Amino acid sequence: MKTLQRIRQKIIEKDYYLSDHAEEEMLDDGLERRDIENAIIKGRIEKKLTEDIRGTRYRIEGPARNGRIIHIVCRFKEHGNLILITAYAL
Repeated sequence: MKTLQRIRQKIIEKDYYLSDHAEEEMLDDGLERRDIENAIIKGRIEKKLTEDIRGTRYRIEGPARNGRIIHIVCRFKEHGNLILITAYAL
């Protein structure tokens, strides 16, 4: 299964975690969980970030529910859990 498909499947199944940082950034930008989910389902992997010792991160670009373009940075943890590290509006 391709990476974006794996990420989307985790979102569909509600099998992901939001970091405290992601929640703070979402609040600052007026984003809700449904905006993040929408952006991942309809978006694309805009960049693959491979230089983090904790694992490869993916920056996804997609639309919030109101059409605003947002970025979400996420990665898979060692046991396959998906963590959303940050999310912000452009």
